[in-house]
Amino acid sequence: VEIGVDLSMASSSASSALRALTLELKSLRSQPVEGFHIDVDDDNLFMWNVGIYGPPGTIYQGGYFKTCIRFPVNYPYSPPTVRFTTKVWHPNVYESGDLCISILHPPVDDPQSGELPCERWNPTQNVRTVLLSVISLLNEPNTSSPANVDASVMYRKWKAGDDKQYEKIVRQQVEHTKEEARADGVVVPETIDEYCIKETPPTDDDNLDCIDFDDDYCDYNTDDDDDEEEEEEDDMDDEDSGNGRR
Repeated sequence: VEIGVDLSMASSSASSALRALTLELKSLRSQPVEGFHIDVDDDNLFMWNVGIYGPPGTIYQGGYFKTCIRFPVNYPYSPPTVRFTTKVWHPNVYESGDLCISILHPPVDDPQSGELPCERWNPTQNVRTVLLSVISLLNEPNTSSPANVDASVMYRKWKAGDDKQYEKIVRQQVEHTKEEARADGVVVPETIDEYCIKETPPTDDDNLDCIDFDDDYCDYNTDDDDDEEEEEEDDMDDEDSGNGRR
């Protein structure tokens, strides 16, 4: 009986995970995260292949770093794992390619880790927040608890201006990844204009986690707002005109 109950619970958990991943994939396809190329086989939503574009203006510019994201059957209650399949020299990437980042660590209380519980995974996180964390970590690594100690030491020397070996290795890897991009038929953005996604106004059906309310987006309803403000001013003038009207 216990085995039957466990199987039923596992099946229910996997179904919930599939529903969550289906919704997230739909959201990312309608409102993509800049800096990423996502390739998902709809027959296996528990594994996503993601290409990370090196941000322009950094030593990773022009790079195309391929990763594999695997989701557990009880997602989003447990975090996915991210592994680079492209060689990456980085303080927070193990030799195996596994990415070490707080947001992907299980939500357990571990005082020895040096991480706060709020920095770890929780069910409110999703693929979008993971991708944004990865692109942020790429150019701003966490050197306090590195996965690659040699890369961490080299990075600190480079930031201090004492040694350029870290930059040299990264740029060599970037050039190598360009060959992979050409083989995959992927055009890697090299400028800010190419890199940044021109967002379209979201619809009610889009499941978005955040919207960058830039000036262009906020100007959509400017005329309507001005009309409403003018009507309010006219009403106030009538009330305070001194003509005895209530």
